[in-house]
Amino acid sequence: MAKYIKFLVVGIIFGIVLVKSEAVSWYRIYEMFKFESFHMYGIIGTAVITGIILLLLSKNFKNINGGLMTVPKKAKGLSRYIIGGTIFGLGWALSGACPGPMYILVGTGAFSVIIVILAAILGTFIYGLLKDKLPH
Repeated sequence: MAKYIKFLVVGIIFGIVLVKSEAVSWYRIYEMFKFESFHMYGIIGTAVITGIILLLLSKNFKNINGGLMTVPKKAKGLSRYIIGGTIFGLGWALSGACPGPMYILVGTGAFSVIIVILAAILGTFIYGLLKDKLPH
């Protein structure tokens, strides 16, 4: 159990950063979807650029198992990304929360998000039942 403390600490720090940057604010998300503010686009863009840089750097370093990190090639087909992105975006717009910050919102006292978390768990369960029938 003690080996997981570092992940808890990183999660708490990540939650504090998201709350302080207002990335979990329903109003900021609403502004983003109405194209009224650059705030969320700036946060998301910064995260994407940081992720690209860290991914490129991590390919040169050994992981905790002693091997180099590899990124498998994705299957081609633009429609699957458009459909998946649309479903994700609709869920985000309807709930006002991305999957990661849902738990942070509960920590800030927005207990109504528990309904969204339960719906996300149900959606994951349904995907697990249907995954063999879906094109991957």
